Amino acid sequence: MSGSSTPKLVAPEPLKKGSSISSLRSGAHERVSTPPAYASDPKYKKYTQQVERCLNSFDSVHEWADFISFLKQLLKTFEAYQQFKEIPRKLVVAKRLSQCLNPALPTGVHQRALDVYSHIFAVLGTEGLHRDLALWSSGLFPFFEYAATSVKPTLLNLFDTYYLPLQDGLRPIMKSFILALLPGLEEETGEYFDKVLSLLDRLSGSVSPSFFFQNIWIVMLTTPSARGTSLNFLSRRLPKLKAEEDITDIVGRDVGLMIRAFSSALEDDDLLVRRGALDLLLQSLRIDGVALKRAQADDRMILMRAASSVVLRRDLSLNRRLYSWLLGPSEEGQQQMEYLRTYSLQLLSHTLREEMFHPSLDYSQARPFKIFISLLDKWEIGSPLTEVLIYDAFKAIRRALESGSESGDDISMTASTLYEAVEPHLLWKQLYSIVYSEITSQSTKCEGCDMVAYIISTFHGQDEEIETVHLPVIFAGIAELLAICIQEQPPRLSTAALSKVLALQQEILQHMSPASPLKSRPPVSKDLESTAAVSSPASFACIFYGIPGALSTPSRASPALPFATAFEDLISLSAYASRTLLTEGEQSEGMREVLVDALALVADVVSQHGSTHARSVTLAWEPSSWLACVLQCVEPKVTSFLVVESVVSTVTALHDAQTLQPCLSIDERSVISAMVNALLRYLRLQWAAYHARAVGLIWSLEGLSRKRHVEAVIARRMTSEDPAEIEEACETFGVLWRLTDDDLVPGSRLKVPMMIALDTLKSSDPALRRIGETWMRCSLKSYLRVLDPILFDLLDPSIRRSPSTLELNGKELHGFAYDLPFDQRYIIHMLETLLSVIKFGGQGFSKTARTTPVGRSPHAELLKRLQEASASSQDTSYMDVLLYLLLRFLESEPKPALASRMANFNVALHNISIDILQALVARGEVDFPALQTMESAVIKKLYIGVHLGRLDLQNKLLHLLHSIISASIPSGGTYHGKGKFSASQFTDMAESSERTPRPSTDSYGIHPLLAQTLLDGVLVVTNRSILQHWLDFILMTVPQFQDPLQTCIVPLSHGICRQLQSALGDMRRASAEEHTFDDFEAITSDADFVALLTSLERLVLLSLSRISDTSPTEEEPTASEKPVQESSGLLGYVSNVFSSETSNALDEAAPTRSSDYDSLHEAVSVLYATWDILSDPDRQLWSDVYPKAKTRCRKVFEHLFRAHPPEVLEFIVDCWRRDSTAATTAFDVVDVLASSAQTVVRMTCESIAVRTPGMPDRSRKPAVATSLTDLMLYDFLEQYLRRLEGPLVVQVWPRFVQLSKDLLASLREFKMQAFPAFRCCTVLADKLSQTTALEDRRLRKELQDSYTKLLDICVLSSKPYDQGSWIRRTTPKENLTVNGRDSPLPRVASDTKLDEKMNASNTSLPDAVKPGYGTDVVEQINDYIASSVLPDLRRLLVDSDRVLAACNSIAYNIINPSLKGKTRPLDIDDKVLSILQEMTRIGAAYKAWRGAVTDVLNDNRCFNSSPQAGGKWRIMVKALYDVDKAALSDLLAKITTAPSANIFTNREYEMLLRSLNLRRLSYVLLSGEKNHFLTQLPSIQEKLVDTLRNVSAPVVQCEVYLCVRVLLCRLSPHNLSSFWPVILTELYGLFERVITSLPSDGSEELTLVLAACKLLDLLLVLQTEEFQIHQWIFITDTVDAIYRPEGWFPEAILDRLAEVTGDLPVTENAAPSLHGATTTPTVESRPMRRPMLRSLRQIDSIRELVPFFSHASIASYESVYSSGGNVDWEAVEEGLLEDMFDGR
Repeated sequence: MSGSSTPKLVAPEPLKKGSSISSLRSGAHERVSTPPAYASDPKYKKYTQQVERCLNSFDSVHEWADFISFLKQLLKTFEAYQQFKEIPRKLVVAKRLSQCLNPALPTGVHQRALDVYSHIFAVLGTEGLHRDLALWSSGLFPFFEYAATSVKPTLLNLFDTYYLPLQDGLRPIMKSFILALLPGLEEETGEYFDKVLSLLDRLSGSVSPSFFFQNIWIVMLTTPSARGTSLNFLSRRLPKLKAEEDITDIVGRDVGLMIRAFSSALEDDDLLVRRGALDLLLQSLRIDGVALKRAQADDRMILMRAASSVVLRRDLSLNRRLYSWLLGPSEEGQQQMEYLRTYSLQLLSHTLREEMFHPSLDYSQARPFKIFISLLDKWEIGSPLTEVLIYDAFKAIRRALESGSESGDDISMTASTLYEAVEPHLLWKQLYSIVYSEITSQSTKCEGCDMVAYIISTFHGQDEEIETVHLPVIFAGIAELLAICIQEQPPRLSTAALSKVLALQQEILQHMSPASPLKSRPPVSKDLESTAAVSSPASFACIFYGIPGALSTPSRASPALPFATAFEDLISLSAYASRTLLTEGEQSEGMREVLVDALALVADVVSQHGSTHARSVTLAWEPSSWLACVLQCVEPKVTSFLVVESVVSTVTALHDAQTLQPCLSIDERSVISAMVNALLRYLRLQWAAYHARAVGLIWSLEGLSRKRHVEAVIARRMTSEDPAEIEEACETFGVLWRLTDDDLVPGSRLKVPMMIALDTLKSSDPALRRIGETWMRCSLKSYLRVLDPILFDLLDPSIRRSPSTLELNGKELHGFAYDLPFDQRYIIHMLETLLSVIKFGGQGFSKTARTTPVGRSPHAELLKRLQEASASSQDTSYMDVLLYLLLRFLESEPKPALASRMANFNVALHNISIDILQALVARGEVDFPALQTMESAVIKKLYIGVHLGRLDLQNKLLHLLHSIISASIPSGGTYHGKGKFSASQFTDMAESSERTPRPSTDSYGIHPLLAQTLLDGVLVVTNRSILQHWLDFILMTVPQFQDPLQTCIVPLSHGICRQLQSALGDMRRASAEEHTFDDFEAITSDADFVALLTSLERLVLLSLSRISDTSPTEEEPTASEKPVQESSGLLGYVSNVFSSETSNALDEAAPTRSSDYDSLHEAVSVLYATWDILSDPDRQLWSDVYPKAKTRCRKVFEHLFRAHPPEVLEFIVDCWRRDSTAATTAFDVVDVLASSAQTVVRMTCESIAVRTPGMPDRSRKPAVATSLTDLMLYDFLEQYLRRLEGPLVVQVWPRFVQLSKDLLASLREFKMQAFPAFRCCTVLADKLSQTTALEDRRLRKELQDSYTKLLDICVLSSKPYDQGSWIRRTTPKENLTVNGRDSPLPRVASDTKLDEKMNASNTSLPDAVKPGYGTDVVEQINDYIASSVLPDLRRLLVDSDRVLAACNSIAYNIINPSLKGKTRPLDIDDKVLSILQEMTRIGAAYKAWRGAVTDVLNDNRCFNSSPQAGGKWRIMVKALYDVDKAALSDLLAKITTAPSANIFTNREYEMLLRSLNLRRLSYVLLSGEKNHFLTQLPSIQEKLVDTLRNVSAPVVQCEVYLCVRVLLCRLSPHNLSSFWPVILTELYGLFERVITSLPSDGSEELTLVLAACKLLDLLLVLQTEEFQIHQWIFITDTVDAIYRPEGWFPEAILDRLAEVTGDLPVTENAAPSLHGATTTPTVESRPMRRPMLRSLRQIDSIRELVPFFSHASIASYESVYSSGGNVDWEAVEEGLLEDMFDGR
């Protein structure tokens, strides 16, 4: 019993020594043997002999007529000896009479049997009947329920005549007697209804009414079928009582028992039983009655839990009765609610609340919530219940959902239903009162606010009333409460509480109707209208919901306009948060969050509801002072980006709101400057995550004003005298420039800062230059923004020139001459700026300039100047315009008249023009015609310089000419980077996918002046000082570029990889940290990533370009050398091993090849990691910060894969192997790179083939990724195949089949490669079986062959190899397994020929190829076969023959060896057991496993195994007996009862065999399901009865009792009804003999007593209805077990045994306490009945059973009282297994 409801237990007191004990023993002796008075009487002996003769004739009874003749003969015998007041052999007589009352027999037999009973009772008299009550009642009591109409009067007359006179002697059998008679009350109109009712009344009178009613309660608790009839009796006999009357005198002092009886009836499945129980509640157990008040609190909850559950039946009649019980007798609604609040509400709400928070395992977790919802239908109950329970209900729902319970979906649906079912006004009244009390009571946790927010966000759907009435009222009320609380000193609310309340406000605002509910208040009742009209929002909410207000609220200007009051309150809250933040600074940790939330609410209120007002709204606020206060919060010392963002967003929103009066205006330099400066701070590099949002806010501010505030602020910062400030200004301007879209025309609107930034590129100050380069690198975004203004200045109309001609050595050289002087210095400055941009921009600049038509420029005036200068056509690109202008400057000289003024500056102008041309040509982005034009101009200039002695520009002109020629000749393309002048190109390349088309070799013609110019340059004396430059030019140009840069490419690629890894490391650390409200740093920008990845690609491709050129020549010698290495004989074998290994090693160790592939490996690793991070959905932040990096990463991967597919794939697999956390990344990458799944599978198979020894050579390349083994590649292939769809699997199947065939051809025994290949084959087969491909006969045959062959190889893993060959003899150290452990050398059991083959194979393979495989591998294979192969074998192999062959192979190689030679046959490896279990589920495999299971079961050592193993084998045993229908009959035939005729047989061994066969039968029965062997029950029963009758050996009879226990668990109770007479007789006879003569210590009979006690223990646990009518024989099953009456004497057998054995002297070996102390231990708060004797295996003395004898009655009563009929079936079955199996 549980808790306070447990009745006071009275331990049974032992009887007085001496006479009482002896009377118990003599009584027992009289019950089973002849009384001493008749022992010597010869007539009585004759009487006994005749009775025995008559009883023996029962064995020949075959039909019902035989029964009648048997009964006639028996009655005649009794009548002939009426002088004896005793019945000889009464135990057997009682058994036979019980069998004659079998319901299946005809009525005549029953009538004859009752006549015999009547005669026996008349002979015995009252005293004799009382003594032998157990014998005779056991047949009569169960019979009344099935008796025919004609027989019932006789039976009732028997009870009336012979039983009722016993009076108080009926007390022990009271419960059984009531159970026997109750079926007579089934029908009120029945013929015997009144007679049975009268009999029960007299029965009640024979004891006391309270004792009688207590037995009725026990019957209702334990026997569901008797509840209806019990209620029929109670409705007539239980007094109708008023509330103040006490019924404890009538129903007994244990009110808890009565309450549990009613509860069981209220939870019965039968609707009529529930209705009757509710009627009785109304009649006798009213909720305001004395009895219920006196009951324990737990008992009252049990009753309320049961009663309230009737609403779940949705039955109006049940609900009406429940409502009457809860609401009282009155019909008037108000009185009913008063009654409910006074008597029912607390109990009802407490019960539901307790069940919500602590759900019972017996019911669904959603049950109490569903009851609550159903009770809401009745307004008088629902309204008060909602007020006290609704908040706790949602609290419990939240806890259940967050705990992740299995019934989460059900609870979630129920919660949504509850939210919709509750009347909104009641719900929000409770929620507002919770929030109101928390805010006004200075609560720090604010759990209520958190809870309300959770309810809204989780369960709110769409409800117009809630959204337009309740949420606005609560929103305005809470806003005012917050405004009032923060004005107090100290503030009433903590910062954390403020945050939670604001979060609630945000949630409310989100769910508020957009139809502007903030315009007005909802109406209230007329008597409250005047008060409500002038009330502030908080007071109005209290009036609206009827909540007493605890705060005094100030008067408001517009109290009836919720928008105005809420806006004013939120404005004051944000001002308070600003002031607090400024005064407390960093000390106020949560105030930033409060400020941000408050500002967000202001902006949301204005944006959602401010614009809906038709006219302006007058507000009580001062915009200027509020703005000044808030702007102070953007100062660096107190701010974070979220604060700045909130301030700017809110201020902008208020500026745009036109309906607010007074309005807020911010079009002033000081205001804008403060906000812009704050935002510019967040454009620094370390705040990369905030850049995009900050730029958007800056442009939103810029758009508010007509003045150019932003440009002015930036320019002022960039012209500072402080270098650090300049650097920071350039950084922030760069971010702004980069993130600004082109449609905002940043080149025009931000021209001044742009020119300042470009000037830094030419600065001599390294710091400034670095700043400019950083700006260009990170921020430029488009070169066109810079080109437009520069070209505009270079096309200045003031620069005028005309054509001119110069004659030198008879050659005419054409050029141009300046007509007028112009500002050469400005043009030089602009060209220098342009050069710095080109140098920095590199390939990117050239590509942009070449591909973009100048006509697209948005600069209208630039286009106009181009048109005037005739420098452009429709398709002219920026590059064409640039080259046109530069060549004009290069070819122009001042006229002689202007030479003195312009000459010096003109040289500088030529110099800068050459530099720009060199920069453009060196990048190879100039087309061929332009190159020819340029070449002509340069050669002319060189010729002039040589012959006029102009040395200054010759070096640069030579460089330029070298670049032009290199670009013109195809073999000298700069793509491969050959030549010393092109080193800078690699770092500057930005894109490689697009290239200018190269001319063919024939298209380039040598310039006619080139040879002469070169000759002159060497020979002219004035040129001597620069001769070396000319020689260098010649030496490099004539043979063209070689390849000097290869040595530095690999180190560069390593450096870039390290840089990328560092950046990835920063990202991982940032992701791992839990970011608080403060800012976090992210340094690497998107552009950095793209540049690093591009550089890495170029370097790796360049380093590998040589390998692709040389690899064919490397492989040729290897192929040609192979035949030379082959030899014969032992020496040839040894040399072959070493030479092949050496050649492989040398091949793989080639230094250049290795280092180049190392760089590829490292590059793939970095790209893989980058992809992994940028594709991770949990790191979405990085995908936003680096939008282009992932795309670039993908392109680089594609380029590398296109160039070197197998190597890249192997390195990706290597990364996948190392990276356990990102299992899908590798497959995502492979899917993107490979054109099809076929490609991936083909390359993977080739890589596997390279690494697998013994595979056929197909001119294969050596393995590149040396750390990657074939097993790893198999793992990757398996995972990849799992991801493929069916159609793709059909495509890849042929390549895998080829691999498997090659592998199988190389395998003569199991090797590690076979297992992963088999796994891959299984995956493919599984996928193929789901497609129509298997209809193709050839493919199906291929699949079946490959699959079965691989399976056959794998099952050999546990088979050892041959040890006979001398070359295999190794030391244990050498014989290491795959997993590194020592393992004994295994051996294959095989024939001689196979041994010879093994010996031959051993001389052709080195030891390293043939390891001994350890248990890990074998276990993995066995586990895989059990989990993945056998369950799908029928689907994969289709043909039954193939399935059987595969199973035979598994059974022969795995199952059979593991079963042989075990002392515990069932204790085998779990993996092997799983294989066997799965195999039994395959119908076609029956022949494969039948032998193994049969052999194990028939093994006499079978039951030496452990109980756990026995439990696992039940599946196989059941399968065996399901398939083989004759198996059970064969087993029953082995259970012989007749003794053997062989005189030499060992009797003890014979008994042992019988007991083993019986135990096998028990085990087989236990292996089946419920009623599984019902059809064989008669045969089983016959065998057991014969065994009990003919075999007296205790060891055999113990097994019979065990088998009966199994039958009780495996058959429905009613199927065993004919078995009860035998069982009861045997138990009764055994225990009576024990009472008469206790067995001595160590005797064989003790095992039999223990077996019988265990059977009885199980019967008490199961409490079947069939046994309950008999259990009084063995235990006291009435309340006398607890409340002993005066002068009580034990009648039940176990109680008498307790008295007899309790008097024995205690020895040292006696058990100190009960094994398994109680029948109802509590597991997870759920009481269940369990056997008491489970842990008792054997006993040496009867004393060890004393605790069981003495506690059985009490424990049984307690279990009935508290367990609710729950049986722990798991414990019961485990106990049976423990008794069957001895291997503990």
